[in-house]
Amino acid sequence: MIDPFAFFLLVLKASLFSSGGQGNLPSLHEDLVGRGWAGNQDFAQALAVGQLAPGPTGLWTVALGYFVAGITGAGLAAAAIILPPLLVLPLARVHGRFSENTAARGFMRGLGLAVAATVPVIVLRVVGSYGYDLAGALIAVGSFAVLLTRRFPPIAVLGTGAAIGALVYR
Repeated sequence: MIDPFAFFLLVLKASLFSSGGQGNLPSLHEDLVGRGWAGNQDFAQALAVGQLAPGPTGLWTVALGYFVAGITGAGLAAAAIILPPLLVLPLARVHGRFSENTAARGFMRGLGLAVAATVPVIVLRVVGSYGYDLAGALIAVGSFAVLLTRRFPPIAVLGTGAAIGALVYR
């Protein structure tokens, strides 16, 4: 049996720190499988339902909630994925009211710099998880250099990096 409040908080956390759609999948998978509340089969079925059902792709989380805890789980998951977008509305209103305030501008600048500082850490974790070698360094540095030129769309750089990786690491 799951703890409904803990389940709600886990889905809320995953929704707050994702970009929508299936962005909350890794966090939910780690948390729910780690607690033994869901299995890979539950995730596969929920994703299938989410793809087949009309509406936003993020609604797969509601199906997952149903598979984990029935109607209660579906309701909790729905509330948890709806809440973050609703928080944006009052935050936008507050930002509009105080956006010209020096402290608020400083806050936003500091927040932006802190977010930018996370990028190298994430890069090092991703690169480190595959191991360090010359080919990997060349792919990473080359992709970074191409993205700096702003002449190629990021999706093209990702596709090219993946193709080079498939050729080099077979």
